Amino acid sequence: MAVHAHPDDESSKGAATYARYLAEGAQVLVVSCTGGQRGSILNPAIDDVPLAHRDLAGLRRLEMAAARNVIGFEHRWLGYFDSGLPEEGEPLPPNCFATIPLEISAEPLVRLIRGFRPHVIIGYDENGGYPHPDHVRSHEITTYARDAAADAARYPDAGEPWQIPKYYYDRLFSYQKTRAVYDELVRRYPDSPLIAEFEGMRRWLTETPFLATTRIDVGDYLDAKDAALRSHASQVAPDSPFFFWPNDVVRAAWPTDDYQLIDSKVPAVTPETDLFAGIPDEALA
Repeated sequence: MAVHAHPDDESSKGAATYARYLAEGAQVLVVSCTGGQRGSILNPAIDDVPLAHRDLAGLRRLEMAAARNVIGFEHRWLGYFDSGLPEEGEPLPPNCFATIPLEISAEPLVRLIRGFRPHVIIGYDENGGYPHPDHVRSHEITTYARDAAADAARYPDAGEPWQIPKYYYDRLFSYQKTRAVYDELVRRYPDSPLIAEFEGMRRWLTETPFLATTRIDVGDYLDAKDAALRSHASQVAPDSPFFFWPNDVVRAAWPTDDYQLIDSKVPAVTPETDLFAGIPDEALA
């Protein structure tokens, strides 16, 4: 199970991982906490699409369905309203996802956990990956619901308790990955216009500790990830240099999706190359 803030987050943060595990026979459930109603139209080509202005939430549901069909995961909406990204000092909109008390907003996620019974859950770190209110709240709700789902005394009407064995943070985007891909891009395609774009990204991606404990080889699934991400056309321009790097370069430089193991109820030895490492085969049957 992977818990995300908005539709499109699942495609930019983990779609290749989901595609790999689905190909290997695992079940994958993606949870979108909000409908992305307060998102902006980030692709100029969509600006002329009437539905984007009349019903952005409806358009993003169609885009989510298309991405789901590309990868093949199961999907559920928690149904909360996008909090938007207020300017510093501005209040959050009333009744948005980030303002609802955790004990209320977590209940539907507890129900999903107890019904799906995942062996692995993936979420964001305490900063939300980046400090959008919905991303931070997604971290909070995932941590809260994971603990609550295992406790029979909490939400007794939400199904039989379930303890998730392994909990990971998404660490897919790092300075180290960006630098490795940049270096390979320069080596292979020294005249590529993408080099200037990468140099711009490297200016704001300052070197930070590499926190990933678990690296999943997804080289065979990068094209599927790109197709899923392009399904979110209102949010992603099809040639965006931020999202779409040459996959031959990525396969050579850094062909993994990276995660940080935060808690494990089973014996786990890091570094890992499998999210399910340490979980007995009979538990996965």
